[in-house]
Amino acid sequence: MASEDAYPGEGAQLTIGDLADRTGVAAATLRMWEQRHGFPEPHRLPSGHRRYRESDVEQIVRVVGLRDAGVRLDLAIRQARAAGEPGVPSVYAYLRQRHPQIATHRLTKRTLLGLSWAIEDEFCAKADQADVFGAFQREQFYARAEPRWTEIAQLARSTTVLADFAASDPTASPAKVALPEGAPMRREWAVVCDAPDLPVVLTAWELPGQRDTRDRDRLFESMWSVDPAAVHDAARVCAHVSGLGDLPVLPRRAGEADAAAVTRLFNRVVAYVDRLGSGLPKTP
Repeated sequence: MASEDAYPGEGAQLTIGDLADRTGVAAATLRMWEQRHGFPEPHRLPSGHRRYRESDVEQIVRVVGLRDAGVRLDLAIRQARAAGEPGVPSVYAYLRQRHPQIATHRLTKRTLLGLSWAIEDEFCAKADQADVFGAFQREQFYARAEPRWTEIAQLARSTTVLADFAASDPTASPAKVALPEGAPMRREWAVVCDAPDLPVVLTAWELPGQRDTRDRDRLFESMWSVDPAAVHDAARVCAHVSGLGDLPVLPRRAGEADAAAVTRLFNRVVAYVDRLGSGLPKTP
């Protein structure tokens, strides 16, 4: 668990008082904006205290300028968010940049499959009002998971999958996004469930030099989180790469996903990884 010390680099360092001093917007007003519009979206420390980034200062200043020019507040927030769209076309790289406190682990594809299935079952299928994204690298990998993701698409607010498809199909369910040759996300694995009640992100980057490695033994540098701010940042990158623009932020519960949900997720992870390692059928 990260400490309450300021995170380095672009991590969340500013208190709400700092943010008020830097922007000229009262702390009470910032809390009201967060409650009504999901903006600004803080990182929550284990204590529940809010922390903000330098980029939040820039966005709030934009909102104030637009509002002073006569733009309605909700539209000003939307425009400021659009101007601050992530410029990094990689979920893994963007989370490493903005959330350096998230631990990384080297995992095999076999383990990632178990973790992904657990997330799909415990979070994506049960979360309310979820925007769900999946990055599969290759179309053949998505084909194996398509029945599960078709079911997810029937329950989620929106569902989008990304891979080396021959062409994008925004009318499909889930919507398909074709990643061009050389796109960073062609090397990535991601499951993102951006929801107000059960947010979770898993992202992984395939390490180079594994041409002769068996498919299930391929090694990935991986990270996962139930921090709502990290999850929404991951969803914003997926939406940006997909050409969907910026995603609205729904009102969230204070703090992170509840402990019971995280415990159920962990239990599923253990069961699925054990199943894969024992040689039982590969589908859950």
